[in-house]
Amino acid sequence: MKSSSLQFAIVLRIAIFFALLSALVSQTGSPVFYDFRDESPGKVHKISVNDLPPPNATKSANNFPEPHERPAGAMPKTLPGFKVDLYTTGLDEPRELRAAPNGDVFLAESSKGEIKVFRGVTAEGKPQQVSTFATGLHRPFGIAFYPVGANPEWVYVANTNSVVRFPYRNGDLKARGAPQSVVTEILPGAAHARGHWTRDVVFSPGGKKMFVSVGSLSNVDDPDDHPYEFHRANILEYNPDGSGLRVFASGIRNPVGLAIEPKTGQLWTACNERDALGDNLVPDYATHVEDGGFYGWPWYYIGGHQDPRLKDSHPDLRARMTTPDVLIQPHSAPLGFTFYNGKQFPSEYDGDLFLALHGSWNREPRTGYELVRVPLHQQGKASGEYEDFMTGFVTGDGKVWGRPVGVAVAGDGSLLVSDDGSGSIWRLSYAGK
Repeated sequence: MKSSSLQFAIVLRIAIFFALLSALVSQTGSPVFYDFRDESPGKVHKISVNDLPPPNATKSANNFPEPHERPAGAMPKTLPGFKVDLYTTGLDEPRELRAAPNGDVFLAESSKGEIKVFRGVTAEGKPQQVSTFATGLHRPFGIAFYPVGANPEWVYVANTNSVVRFPYRNGDLKARGAPQSVVTEILPGAAHARGHWTRDVVFSPGGKKMFVSVGSLSNVDDPDDHPYEFHRANILEYNPDGSGLRVFASGIRNPVGLAIEPKTGQLWTACNERDALGDNLVPDYATHVEDGGFYGWPWYYIGGHQDPRLKDSHPDLRARMTTPDVLIQPHSAPLGFTFYNGKQFPSEYDGDLFLALHGSWNREPRTGYELVRVPLHQQGKASGEYEDFMTGFVTGDGKVWGRPVGVAVAGDGSLLVSDDGSGSIWRLSYAGK
């Protein structure tokens, strides 16, 4: 009799355990969702369409990270064999980083309206030279070198409202002349920098086309009824002289970073998806971008799900939605990225994508605030997973002191990561086992 009672108690406890687990999954959509306390170098994440919870399974949060001073002695954490150094600090909103063909690294200080150049690495892990390349820009972000290849003649800069270019030769630390206008006005009213203001710029592999990313003004305002969303939430295509405008891909709420994957020649972007549907909707993503592709915004989101705040008014677009390659923890805010082409890291990292997650505000448990690696398996193709690579920008009690933005490969093969939370650039090098 006692044995029967004991068996019943065990069965009851198992049933209660699975009931609690089921309740947790119904709230979060899947145990794959996590927060900053679960982020640690080497940890791998993978989110699928089937993991997504229903809309509003949790309340929408306003959890903005208040700026905090970097704690004394605090350093980002990374994998064994790698080392993090403070490359430079005291910067004014350091945003996108882009490596020139000769190894110099260009930085957009967006609020200041300037482009800086960093050259080399000293034995102490600091820049050998720093120079201001250009001033007087309007919230610059994207930087590109043209023609594509070893000997560019121009540096293109994407302001929030326009695209300009400066005459350039390898090794220039200052612009050779005044900026020339390429795209005078990316969209009507863009000079006001309302909504998502960052614009990245990159050229196709042969240099025949120029891509410019433009985020939405709003969270989910229907472009059918809101003309201010014209030419927004898109990647636009131009000729290098600014002519020939067309929409290359659409429905991408905020395609912040752009880059060309070298093996396949495909355009990639990192997108900040919409807010206010709960802690675990909608996943951000990194993906290659199809010509003519539609990615859902604002009527639908990943997997063909309808946004409950809008009507199912474009079933034709819904039917041909493209699913992104890598779904990222919702509200993590992916920004800049690069494909590793250096010679310093072990060969297993060749061609992998390194992506900056700026960090959440619309999520009760914070997430993001790190650098992640997306394996491309030496084929230029992702399989959905990503790995925490450099973490530690949030204290144990949730205070945020660093926010990664841009990523570039330095001339010596180390990675440079800009951080507009602490006004710094971090250098991530391989020190060996």
